[in-house]
Amino acid sequence: MIVQRVVLNSRPGKNGNPVAENFRVEEVNLPDNINEGQVQVRTLYLSVDPYMRCRMNEDTGSDYISPWQLSQVVDGGGIGIIEESKHTNFTKGDFVTSFCWPWQTKVILDGNILEKVDPQLVDGHLSYFLGAIGMPGLTSLIGIQEKGHITAESNQTMVVSGAAGACGSLAGQIGHLMGCSRVVGICGTPEKCLLLTSELGFDAAINYKEGSVAEQLRELCPSGVDVYFDNVGGDISDTVISQMNQNSHIILCGQISQYNKDVPYPPPLPSAVEAIRKERNITRERFLVLNFKDKFEPGILQLSQWFKEGKLKIKETMINGLENMGAAFQSMMTGGNIGKQIVCISEETSLLSL
Repeated sequence: MIVQRVVLNSRPGKNGNPVAENFRVEEVNLPDNINEGQVQVRTLYLSVDPYMRCRMNEDTGSDYISPWQLSQVVDGGGIGIIEESKHTNFTKGDFVTSFCWPWQTKVILDGNILEKVDPQLVDGHLSYFLGAIGMPGLTSLIGIQEKGHITAESNQTMVVSGAAGACGSLAGQIGHLMGCSRVVGICGTPEKCLLLTSELGFDAAINYKEGSVAEQLRELCPSGVDVYFDNVGGDISDTVISQMNQNSHIILCGQISQYNKDVPYPPPLPSAVEAIRKERNITRERFLVLNFKDKFEPGILQLSQWFKEGKLKIKETMINGLENMGAAFQSMMTGGNIGKQIVCISEETSLLSL
């Protein structure tokens, strides 16, 4: 059987901006037979995420992420349906997910890398398992639980950068759900600002491309900042940290402004900002959600419950077609998405009645 796949065509260079042309689509032959322990799956949805930028380098700079190889199939988070199974845990028609899903229309996988998902948890929206009811949701929830130190009814103010993205759009809502009295988002367009305040429950939003972020923060956070959910790093974060209170907390989720630069992770703060951080005893610890696997199952159930109760609004930007994976990645890295960036490879019509 002939299937399509996406391979890494070229590397952007450690300090370069990724472009769609770094990827290419090619056809490949899928074997007719599968071996014991394997399954054949049809890909439904694929995820593109900021962390993938370091996988485009020869060295990811990380011990838990491996680099993509030139002319080899690219992989990441994916959801699919089993078409044939020789693995005891799976039968035809099961919906499954993996972090190591090849960017391919159909693929033969070792069943041990797959996890079954229950469509009822997402009311049939399977793509949500790659977003709010998946890794970005867990990153936001567990990050806030472990590093945010939020106490209900203690009048805390949270600021979220990259607030209209996959994690940021959830983090602000979760901040409120866990007890923050005020949540302010920072993003890059008037449309995103409006979405945050009109649909996602943020108390205010700042467009960092218009006016002084420092002045707007002072106005919108008159009591200072107690919790900062940091998705971006760089100048925006330096500005927020400068207005943080004594004994406040930074949740270090991502540093997308630094991902196209050859710097360590997390990037060191400028000396003046680091001096403020130390003087005010602001915590800024590296956070890796994979270190909290024991919290994944209860976390997914909590996120699902909030979603079903209407307390967690989910936004995603959907692009169709495997041939658009590179364009989707480029768009996500430059802020073209609202909520989670997803690519639909094929749809599953049996769930539309859920």
